[in-house]
Amino acid sequence: MRERVLAVRKFNVILLVLLLFLTTGCESVEAKKPDTKVHSMSTDQNDQADIALTVYNVNLGLVKDVRDIKLARGLSELRFMDVASGIIPTSVYIRSLKNPDSLSILEQNYEYDLLNPKKLLDKYVGKTVKLYNMNPYTEREQLVEATVLSNNGQPIFRIGDEITYGYPGRIIFPGVPDDLIPKPTLVWLLENDLLSTQKVEASYLTNGINWLADYVVTLNDRDDKAGLSGWVTIDNRSGATYRDAKLKLVAGDVNRAGSDVGYRQKMMKYALAEVDSAREQFTEDAFFEYHIYTLQRPSTIKNNQTKQIKLVTAADIPVKKEFLYYGARYYYRSRYGEKISNQKIGVFVEISNKKRNNLGMPLPKGTVRVYKHDKEGSLQFVGEDSIDHTPKDEKIRIKLGDAFDVVGSRKQTSWKKIAYDTYEAGFEVSLRNHKKDRVVVKVIEPIPGDWKMIRSNHSYNKTEAFTAEFNIPVPSDKEVKLKYKVRMRF
Repeated sequence: MRERVLAVRKFNVILLVLLLFLTTGCESVEAKKPDTKVHSMSTDQNDQADIALTVYNVNLGLVKDVRDIKLARGLSELRFMDVASGIIPTSVYIRSLKNPDSLSILEQNYEYDLLNPKKLLDKYVGKTVKLYNMNPYTEREQLVEATVLSNNGQPIFRIGDEITYGYPGRIIFPGVPDDLIPKPTLVWLLENDLLSTQKVEASYLTNGINWLADYVVTLNDRDDKAGLSGWVTIDNRSGATYRDAKLKLVAGDVNRAGSDVGYRQKMMKYALAEVDSAREQFTEDAFFEYHIYTLQRPSTIKNNQTKQIKLVTAADIPVKKEFLYYGARYYYRSRYGEKISNQKIGVFVEISNKKRNNLGMPLPKGTVRVYKHDKEGSLQFVGEDSIDHTPKDEKIRIKLGDAFDVVGSRKQTSWKKIAYDTYEAGFEVSLRNHKKDRVVVKVIEPIPGDWKMIRSNHSYNKTEAFTAEFNIPVPSDKEVKLKYKVRMRF
């Protein structure tokens, strides 16, 4: 009997030890489970360590925003605030600059349900708010509690047992709902393995920011030399301010394919590339099939701001002034009924973008405005034109307008059919110079078909298949006539 009791006791002890072991083991396993708690954090411009902005002249910008963020170890929901409202969400790219392997992005969201009065009131439908009003008779403040029943068109309230709308006072809310945010925000679900502060770079493309170039050309008295200054105009409507940004401008005809994901990936690849360069205020270098201009100092570009920065300056640039008369195959009639030809002679200036002319750098497309001092020394505007992207060693032609004192007229003097497909025609172009100085007028005559000049009283060049070009000196207060006859075969 005693042996039986001892055996039972022994069994109970073993059972108790086993239970204690299992319990301790479970607690140990439970303790070793990873922490799955998601920490909620936020960051704004106060954490910003660096900001870089690349602006393309197709209403597009690349933002590289670097921030020092103390992230909890494990899972975190990070609200990345103060981003551009024009952001292209699918272009966002984030990485750790300290240790790329220490930060993993599990989810990415762009919160654009921004706070405004209507959305705030919509979120409080069915909830209690306070209504504030000033009684015009007692001049006392009144504060009542009300339940928002609806916000379709205008809010409807329940105050006590009564329903009302068009309440004249303002609405006081107890707080902002979690799903409404005051500004555009990127939200990431991150997994962080770094105990120290992370240096995080967020890169994204944004619409609403553009740049263009404006040039000022000042002619000398003889119109054979000029000074040039070029300015960059940046127009920021992206919905963000970029403080002390490293600024780069990309010039070129960059293709944009709307919602094409492949395009955005290529754009980010090219835009994220670093370019090393060195020169004046802006340095310039070739970049892919474009040119990139890097500002050599930080610059603050505010939202809804137009900023101008000097791009290039040059002096004593040789300039070629040109009078151009383009012959026409059509005649026009004046308001009195008489037949007239095109009498306007265009005035152009031409600049060769070469290093020996104190230029020689790629010039972005933009508007060129030309000025000249009058006899009193006052600067006067004489014309403007737009130019395309101009590489070095190419020419810039600027049309200033039409000449006032140099006029031309054109008429056909003969027409004869030689064969079923061959004709002869004669033309006369009269050029009259009422200026005090001699001028040279370039006459460009369009000639159709397979043509041959039979005779001409001025030399010519066949510059194109259907064009003859004459350079005709016209003395002061004189008239010079160009007469030629041409045979054409169609």
